[in-house]
Amino acid sequence: MRFLINAGPTREMIDEVRFLSNLSSGRTGYAVALAARDLGHTVTLVTGPVGMSPPRGINVRRVVSALEMQAAMLDGFSDADVVVATAAVSDYRPAQRVEGKLKKSEGGLTLELVRNPDILAEMGRRKDRQVLVGFALEVQDAEQQAQSKFERKGLDLLVLNGPGNFGSARSSFRLLTRNGFEAPREASKEDLGRLLVERASELARTRGASPGE
Repeated sequence: MRFLINAGPTREMIDEVRFLSNLSSGRTGYAVALAARDLGHTVTLVTGPVGMSPPRGINVRRVVSALEMQAAMLDGFSDADVVVATAAVSDYRPAQRVEGKLKKSEGGLTLELVRNPDILAEMGRRKDRQVLVGFALEVQDAEQQAQSKFERKGLDLLVLNGPGNFGSARSSFRLLTRNGFEAPREASKEDLGRLLVERASELARTRGASPGE
């Protein structure tokens, strides 16, 4: 099967040296990509800026901004059987990037932001046979918010995380499928990656995807 996976943060440049970003390490996305490769699938990994080397045997596309990630994901979407969206894409970007370095002034700074595209929702609208896996990081009303995201974005499988998973070697999570929430679990990033590949592959086979592709 053909897996398309994104990972890591995006960076939205304010000027040549400053940017808006988040704490995503990309470890979960890389773990999913490695698990898919090891299970014999063809893998494309679209990765934001992370501190890990590109895995061997995987087609890696490096991006920086949310707009670059959108272009790369949509470019590979139609050929994919399974799409796993682990990336922490910035919700906003500066309305205008300053050339050079923004000078410090005596007063405060007001930065105008504009919304970035919702890549996951766009793929949900476009999907045909693809199995779409997403992640949600929620603190308040977590299950309700995750259920809403699952439905709005046309997902087939959702991983509900807590904020403590950022940068951690292990993940505490709940899986949400069309049959509802499963029991809470804790696993290493590697075991989570393998679990998601196996579950997504099962769904893809029911839609006609060949294990040998």
